[in-house]
Order: sequence, then C-alpha cells, then structure tokens
Amino acid sequence: MATKKTLGGGTPLTKNSHLYLVDGSAYLFRAYHALPPLTRKSDGLPVGAVSGFCNMLQKLVLASKERGDRDAPTHFAVIFDAKGDTFRNEIYSDYKANRDAPPEDMVPQFPLVRDATRAFSLPSIEMTGFEADDLIATYAKQAATLGAEVTIVSSDKDLMQLVDDKIEMLDPMKDKVIDSDGVVEKFGVTPDKVVEVQALAGDSSDNVPGVPGIGIKTAALLINEFGDLENLLANAESIKQKKRRENLIEFAEQARISRRLVLLDQDVPVDVPLDDMAVVEPDAKKLIGFLKDMEFNTLTRRMAEMLDADADAIEAAGDHKSEAKPKAAPSVEAGEAGGTPGAMDPAYADNPPIEETEYDCVTTIEALDEWIAEAYATGLIGLDTETTSLDPMSGSLVGISLATKPGRACYIPLTHGMASEGTLALDDPAPEQIPVKDAIARLKPLLEDSGVMKVLQNAKYDLVILKRAGIDVYPIDDTMLISYALDTGLHSHGMDALSQRFLEHTPIPFKEVAGTGKAQITFDKVSLDKATRYAAEDADVTLRLYHVLKPRLVGERMMTVYETLERPMVGVLQQMEMAGIKLDPAILKRMSSDFAQKLAGLEAEIHELAGEEFNIGSPKQLGEILFDKMGIEGGKKTKTGAWGTGADVLETLAAQGHDLPIRVLEWRQLSKLKSTYTDALPDFINEETGRVHTSYSLASTTTGRLSSSDPNLQNIPIRTEEGRKIRTAFVADDGNVLISADYSQIELRVLAHMAGIDTLRQAFADGLDIHAMTASEMFNEPIEGMDPMIRRKAKAINFGIIYGISAFGLANQLSIPRGEAAEYIDKYFERFPGIRAYMDETKAYAREHGFVSTLFGRKTHLPEIASKNGAQRSFTERAAINAPIQGSAADIIRRAMIRMPEALEKAKLPAKMLLQVHDELIFEVPEKQADKTIKVVREVMEGAAAPAVNLSVPLVVDANAALSWAEAH
Repeated sequence: MATKKTLGGGTPLTKNSHLYLVDGSAYLFRAYHALPPLTRKSDGLPVGAVSGFCNMLQKLVLASKERGDRDAPTHFAVIFDAKGDTFRNEIYSDYKANRDAPPEDMVPQFPLVRDATRAFSLPSIEMTGFEADDLIATYAKQAATLGAEVTIVSSDKDLMQLVDDKIEMLDPMKDKVIDSDGVVEKFGVTPDKVVEVQALAGDSSDNVPGVPGIGIKTAALLINEFGDLENLLANAESIKQKKRRENLIEFAEQARISRRLVLLDQDVPVDVPLDDMAVVEPDAKKLIGFLKDMEFNTLTRRMAEMLDADADAIEAAGDHKSEAKPKAAPSVEAGEAGGTPGAMDPAYADNPPIEETEYDCVTTIEALDEWIAEAYATGLIGLDTETTSLDPMSGSLVGISLATKPGRACYIPLTHGMASEGTLALDDPAPEQIPVKDAIARLKPLLEDSGVMKVLQNAKYDLVILKRAGIDVYPIDDTMLISYALDTGLHSHGMDALSQRFLEHTPIPFKEVAGTGKAQITFDKVSLDKATRYAAEDADVTLRLYHVLKPRLVGERMMTVYETLERPMVGVLQQMEMAGIKLDPAILKRMSSDFAQKLAGLEAEIHELAGEEFNIGSPKQLGEILFDKMGIEGGKKTKTGAWGTGADVLETLAAQGHDLPIRVLEWRQLSKLKSTYTDALPDFINEETGRVHTSYSLASTTTGRLSSSDPNLQNIPIRTEEGRKIRTAFVADDGNVLISADYSQIELRVLAHMAGIDTLRQAFADGLDIHAMTASEMFNEPIEGMDPMIRRKAKAINFGIIYGISAFGLANQLSIPRGEAAEYIDKYFERFPGIRAYMDETKAYAREHGFVSTLFGRKTHLPEIASKNGAQRSFTERAAINAPIQGSAADIIRRAMIRMPEALEKAKLPAKMLLQVHDELIFEVPEKQADKTIKVVREVMEGAAAPAVNLSVPLVVDANAALSWAEAH
C-alpha cells in the first residue's frame, strides 16, 4: 500500500498559494448542454451534468496534484448561486426576467453537484441575496491582495472584469486560459473597462438593457475613445452618428443602471474564510461511496487507485447515499452514466492509465518482427498512420503505429528526415529507422491477414494512405463509425472527443508536437521521441475506444446498422476517392473570364442604381445605400446597430420589385461561383493523377448523408444556368463517358411509404408527375395544360413539407403573402391527412424515446426535443420529422453503393464509381459499354431497399451517359 498524500490541507493562504474558484452553477449549465442526457441505470436519475462536474473536480484538484503541476491549487472552493432574488432585482425589477426555467431533467442535478463538491472534501459556498459571481469577486480580490495567484474556473464574460496580473480565468470545457489579452480579444478593451462596455452593450441573457443600437464592438470603440461611461455620456452631444447620439442621450440613465447591474460586488460579507479552502485529501469512503452511488464506474476505480483506498473502505463505501432525492427520468441509450463503458471487455479495467503508459519506438527489423508476432498472437490491433498532409492522395507516409492491447503500443518511423533531438534542418542526418520497403514488406502480410482485426479511427484516410504504399488492409473496424452508429446526434465522433468522453483522457494535440501557423512543421520533421508518444498514443486510444464502444453495438441493437450501412462504406469510398474525376481547367478558365465580365457589368449597373460607387461586398456600405440613402422600407438592424443585408432581406426587397437588391443578389451569386469554383477548383487537381479527389465524410451529418470536402462537390449550385455550367468542366477521359444515375424524388417516395399516403403511393405506382398530381389535388386544376407556376407551387410544398417548412418560409420561397402560404399548407394536410398524422406520431415518438429511426434502423438522437426553449424545440421537432425520411433515403443510396462494385464486377464491366452527390451517383466507363452499365446501375439502385425493406412505392432512377457531368445529368 502506497503512503497517502496530503494535498496541502491546513495551510493558510499566503502569497505562495494558488486559489481556484469554480463557478459551480455556470459550469453545471455548460456541462448539461455539452454532454448527452445520461441517466443512472438503476432508477433513471439524470446524472450527465453531475458526471462532467465530478470529472472536472478530479482533474483540477486531484489529478494536477498527483502530477505535481506547477499551477495545481493549494486552495479551492466551488461557488453556487443561491435561490431567490439578489440585490440586483432591487436595482432593476426585470433583471433576468426573461430567463426560462431550467430543463426538468436538470433540476434534480442541482443538489447532486453540491453533494459531489462535499464528497471531494471541498467547500460548497452560496449566499442568499448575492450571485455566485459576487462571491467569486470578493474571494478573488481578497486572495490577490494577499499576493496569491487566483484562477477562476469559468468562461462567464461577467467575470472577465476581475482579470489582472494575479487573477486569470480557466474555461474547463475548452481547457483554455483567459488572461488580459484574452479579455481584450473578447471585449476590445482591457479588463478594467469591461464593465463600461457591458453597460452600453447590455446583455440579453440577463435582461441587462444597455443602450439600443450599441453592441460590443461599438461600445469598445466608444470607451476606448472617451475612457469611461460617465465621460461618454457627458460628451454624447459630440457623437457624429445621429441615431447613436440620440440613443446615448435618451437612454443615459438606462446605461447607468446597466453598469450597476454588471458591476460585481467585491465586498460581500462572506462567512467562509480563505484559509478554510485549503485543499485536503478527500475521505476515501465518502467520495468513493458517492461515486458508486452515482454509478460512475470508471471514475470510482480511478479515485480508489488515486486515494490508495483499501478493499474494506471501498466495500463500506457502498452504503453511502447522496442527499438528493432521486427523480425518475427517461433513460437514454447512450451507455452508462458519465460516459463509462457498459458491457466492455472485463480485462480492460486492468490496463494502465494512458498518462502512465510507455510506448516503444521501433527502429530495427528484429524489434518489428517481435511486434508483428505479438499482433498475430492477439488477433486484434489498433492501427494508425502518420503522414505529411491531411490529403491522403498527396500526403506521404511518415510512420505507422500499432497497439496490441490497451497500454501496449509502438511507433514505426519510416521517413523521418532529422536527428532524434529537436527540430533540425532538412540537411541534418536522418535518425535510425527501418528502410520503407523492408518495413512495408514485413507489415503487408499482417495488415492483409483476415485472421487479424485492424481497428482504426476514421479508417478511410489510413486505408488510402496504405493502399498507395501497396497494402490492402483487411479486415477493419472503425471506432468513429461505431460511435456514429451508436450516438448520432449526441456528440461528435472524432478521436479526441471520444477519448475525453469515454476514457476521460485528452490526447496530445498535434500542435504540441508540430507547432502552429507558419511555424508548423510536417510530421517527418518531428523528433522521434515526440513522434513516438503522439503516434503510439493514437493507436492505443483507438484500441481502448474499441473495447468501450464495440460491445455496445449488440446490447443496443445497432450491430446490423454498423455492419451493413457503416463499415462496408469505408472500402467503397476509399476506391471512389482514389479514382477521382477529371477536370478540364481550360473550361473553368474561360468561365472565370466570362464571370469576371458579367460581374463588372453588374457592378456598374449597381453603382448606377445606387447613384454612387461603393463596396458591394461590404454589408455595412450596402445597408447604408439601401436604407439610409435610398430610404427603402423594411430594413432591420442587427444587434451591432448595422443594417441587415443577408440573403433573406435582399430576397424580400427583391420580391417587392426593388431593382438594386435584385442585382446585388445576382452579383453575390456570380461572385461566389467565381471564387469558390471556377477560380479555386483547378488548384485541387492532383499533380500525379491529373484528377480531382474529393474527400467524403461518413460521420458528419445526423441523417447518414455523406458530406464532401476539399473540394466540396455536393454544393455546386444547379438551379441557375451559371451554376449548371460548372459541371461542364467535369469530363470523362478519352474514349470514356460519364454516367449520371439519379433517384427520382426518392424522399417523397419514402414519405409516401412511411406515412402510408395511398394517393401518393398510387401516383408513384402509375408513374404520374407527382407535382402536377399534387397541384391538381390541391387547386382543382386539370393536369393537362397545367400552368407551370401552379406546378411550381405544388413542388415547393411537396419538398417543403418534408423539411417542416413554415408559412413564413413558404411565403418567402413563392413570393406570396404569409396568409396565402398558410392556406396552402392547411389545404395540403387536408388533402393528404396521413402526412399530418405521420408528423404528429413522429414527434410524439421522439419526445418519448429521445430518438427517431430510419427504415433500416439507423438512429438519430434528439436530446433537445423536450427543450424549454421554444425555438430550439421547434427546430428539433422539424429535425425529428425529416431525419427518418432523409435518413432512409441516405441509407438506400448507401446500400446501392455497397452493392455496386460486386454487381459491376459480376457483369464484367470496367466502370468506376467516382462521385456521390446526395441522390446521384457518377460513374466513368468506356463509351461502348455505357448502355450495359446503365442497365446494371439502374437495377442495383432501384432494388437497393430490398430485402430489408419492401417499399410500397417503386424506386425510379434516371440515368444518362455523356462526355461531361452537365450533359449526363
């Protein structure tokens, strides 16, 4: 048994002390909204925010002491807001009047965090009549006066007025220190002027009124010019801007009241003295008992080890019960409370903490052979690559890391070009490492062996890199996609986020080993000691996450989703990305020139309409022209006091017949096409292949749709003639053609099936024009000779309904009065009553279960479905309606993509699948085999839902072949 450590208890606070003051209430709210709505398994008690709170305390108080951090606290207290009004309500009765009641599942966590604080043997302090910020201000100034260092654990902007050379702030969610420079970055003034700025700008969250029309930036400019609020108000007559001058004069007293509201009280008659905040080692029985009661298993084990608690103490701790009364809450399928593993490998708990793990740097063939033998023996390894670029088609392989079990990992450097210490110049001697060809020859059989499972995070990237090195990695599991299958909508799925959530560990940041900005180096220039720690940790963390996440697939019935919709896509997209698509830069160059001429013409026309020259790209100048100079009605100012000139504003003005906003919209659209596509796309042509290789993300949407980047080929506008022209530059190689295969109205077909709309089902079965049919149903118009405008209205409603469009949104889209749009929507639901029933049932299901599912079982979690915030709740309800429809459509095209390579191979067709753009697939094939390829492609896509789902409507695919994408679509 190790000797227990005293963490500083009993020492008075002196100039050598370091006081931490945690803004407990603010942190609880942030943890609640940042973490999923986790519950205690035994009774459904909400504990997600409590889990985040406990992990924060463990990290700040105990872990830093154990590591011997220089900035570890010697004194520590958690400050909470007390119930009831404060002195500020006497100053201003509407102070914080617009705040919503806390979410229902947050209420039982208020007393639990106070229990947690006391379980850690820390002071839990609150005072009636004062806010936590006032207590923090009082204690911080007392400690700073004694010469101590003070860290305020909060990101609350109201506390930034306290920052000085002795007082700093720490945002625990971002692990970011906020000093005086950080305050200047936030407010534009030094900390001692923050109150003056807030008095002018106000604060909508606290209902601090401020001065209308003045935001943070304007307030900072004024205070930097006049020094303080009173001097500004005394000289308000000198302000040149008319409206600003008038508001400062009219609302001067309101500004003074606002200043009193935001100014923190630094002389609260506090009861708990600073000396009582000395950090002491927690009572093991009490702390472990609380953590066990909360069912925070991982943290319980960690604290038992840290406190050297013996078995008797741990056993006795089981009798502890928190002081809070449990309150039932709906359970959410997201693993154990606090992000701890559920049915994970029992051996996992015995592995060492990542912080204490030593990793091997493998630089000889003999050592590599030992690791390979160990990998074969385990049959399961974590795998990661290090490269010179985030682009897998241009980056070079620098090294490979392996993990054979949690806590056992190595890094195999291959192309490091510097000495082993420091960051040296290119001509320094390379460190000892295995020749690339020899290492690849040794690793290839292992990484291609079907008897050894390779676990990766975001596997597609590494598979492209290793394929270019001659290795076809198989079989694989992907922790990113396992997490995505389990927890879509609850949190992000990157390795760092998953590690922090499930392992309570923050991996080494890349900038820590490679630097930032212009000083950043590529990984082949990183010293081997740093590279080894960074790279091996990635493989280790990936394997640890696998042990935590993979068992949940079975328990939460998501294995089929992962095995049929997620994992198979990795290999499919790897091949597509490596194939790329040919781009003709000459076509783009000509388009850029044409666009430049049109832009010049539009610019001249806009200036003529405005009566003067101005920067069209400046929202501020445009607003002044439209609303100040031309006096157009309907303008609205933003919080900063500037006129709003967003697309919605300009479209509204354009609908009213104003020429200038019409031309500005045209200018903006054309300017974006030029800068984003015709000018930029040639830079993405790969020098080796001569083709463009977009990168697809499998886990970045909540519906299963893929997203595309570098370049983004899914957002090329096609509703305008200029936008459609962009696609003419995507061409086939000589002798080949491109095939575009596009699902026809797949989301409406899915809706007809899911909602059971017989009228729509029959229309699709009969092959009718669905939009014309809808128009006929709604407006009693015959399909023969129908006015195209009436069909357009029906089309807008058809697609708008899927996305939960409002009367306001439809009115803007069709340029009609809101009342008329509301009538259209009401009539639509009358004609197709099953759609309204589907929407109501879907929202009710989402509220009860916290998620919705596609036809194929993919879940989208919706933690905000019961939000007290009306706007947030409405948004989430619309997402709940849309996710099963759009998600099912996404699943169908995924199933088609997964089946496509085998179908083409079976038909002996050399076609390559190049792109996926929402409901469309692009192929390249020799021209002579286009017709046969179209037949196979159409069969696969139209039959993709079966046999898992037998749709009650047919899927129809439009497919054509041509020399360019534009012609084929």
